[in-house]
Amino acid sequence: MRSLKKKRRIQVLSAAAVALALSAGLIGYGFRDGINLYRSPTQVMTEPPAQGEVFRLGGLVQEGTLQRGQGETVSFAVSDGAEVVPVRFTGVLPDLFAENAGMIGTGRMENGVFVADEILAKHDENYMPKEVADSLKEAGVYQEPSS
Repeated sequence: MRSLKKKRRIQVLSAAAVALALSAGLIGYGFRDGINLYRSPTQVMTEPPAQGEVFRLGGLVQEGTLQRGQGETVSFAVSDGAEVVPVRFTGVLPDLFAENAGMIGTGRMENGVFVADEILAKHDENYMPKEVADSLKEAGVYQEPSS
């Protein structure tokens, strides 16, 4: 009788361990393309991302760098005060996108140029995305607006 309880307990624990390992594997598989790490221009230049790695880049759009190309292609440069990264985007920019304004883009590096799939811009004159504000503060460029 005692041996039967022990076997049953071992079977239940083994099944639970297999189920836990399987669920952890499925969660990891589901997140493989869904996690985009934020990087500032300084981080991109000092520690270049892997080939084809999708990440988020944020900073201020440098004044005088916004150029409209053929069709919906736009190129500009993003800076955190220390480093500058050229950006190329094909699509419609947000209405509030402007030079000297904060932005975050999702994309990948190709031949030294950040090719963005998505661009997000600030939504009012006082808002700055948290990641962008933090990286600009580290570079000593950004000061929070007074309310």
